[in-house]
Amino acid sequence: MNILLTGGRAPAALELARAFHGAGHTVFMAESLRGHLSQPSNAIKANFVVPAPRQNTDAFIAALKNIIEENKIDLLIPTCEEIFHIAARADELPCRVFAEPITKLNDVHNKWTFIINAIENGLSVPETMLVTTTDTLFHAFSYWRELVLKPTYSRFAARTLILPSLKEVSSTLTFHSRAPWVAQQYIAGTEICTYSICHHGRVTAHTAYPSTFTAGRGAAIVFQHTEHQAIFNWVKIFVANNNFTGQIAFDFIQTPDGKIYAVECNPRATSGVHILASHPRFVDAFLNPDMPCITPLDDSSYMLSSAMLIYALPEAFRKKNVGQWLKTFFSSNDVILSFKDPLPVLLQFRSIFAYLKLARKMGITPIEAATFDIEWNGKA
Repeated sequence: MNILLTGGRAPAALELARAFHGAGHTVFMAESLRGHLSQPSNAIKANFVVPAPRQNTDAFIAALKNIIEENKIDLLIPTCEEIFHIAARADELPCRVFAEPITKLNDVHNKWTFIINAIENGLSVPETMLVTTTDTLFHAFSYWRELVLKPTYSRFAARTLILPSLKEVSSTLTFHSRAPWVAQQYIAGTEICTYSICHHGRVTAHTAYPSTFTAGRGAAIVFQHTEHQAIFNWVKIFVANNNFTGQIAFDFIQTPDGKIYAVECNPRATSGVHILASHPRFVDAFLNPDMPCITPLDDSSYMLSSAMLIYALPEAFRKKNVGQWLKTFFSSNDVILSFKDPLPVLLQFRSIFAYLKLARKMGITPIEAATFDIEWNGKA
């Protein structure tokens, strides 16, 4: 089968390319970032540089259409936020796209409509308010003593404010209906992420992993499966009631007394891919909608070693947690390193430098720069 992946900058895309190649499929990659992480991988037959999905959507879709036709692509699997731009125009692409239509994707990606969706399905989420004016902001602060604020469209917790003061927020942020925020009751506890592959409301692969070390505030960089039946049940109900097809991930908070609350949803590939990829039926989970659900075979730990060095090590020194960092670093497998496919790990800093350059030019963080040309913020 000829597989086209998009979002080659993401370690998850590289993992998928290696998995599909190892299963005997022919893998192609389309990406708007030159010199991206997956570009030198020997798992990929051909790489294509495409226009930026966010800034030049028409040309991006046209380029994908040409790639699909010329290479007889059978299945397109988006991995990052370009999935939304693809889903909005999927009817123009001459192959199957492993993603829901944009209406359903946007409904779960938007942090406000996701909360409404979960509540309607009887699932546990934090109490949440939509903030579009300063008055609703004041109301949120009067309702909860401690809260979290974040834009309805955001990723990696890049703009999330945890336990902010009213004075801080009211003096630095503006609110309006075209770019609303959500305020959520702050819930103390352990952060647990999930990743699942689904077909028509059935889960064919699933993992859950605690968020121990992160790049910035929200992007997990260490991944180790944990069995959590309550969270798995939550995911299965959500997926079934939404008749969901594609890749989907959730962020949960578990309180000290064991209660779970889903705080947001990412309907795309996430780092859970790394935990599941070693399973011999991982690729089948994308292709066989009738197979039983697989979970990781063991509790091996995986990491992004460069991010552990750049982000987590300084934070470990600050929090006096270097011992735990050392234990994790030397007991985890780097997800980019592969002796059968060595170039991605050797050349990975090309994409990191590209993010740093763009971040400096645009006055944003490197994490925000990583999605600048692909992110989706509710464009019609």
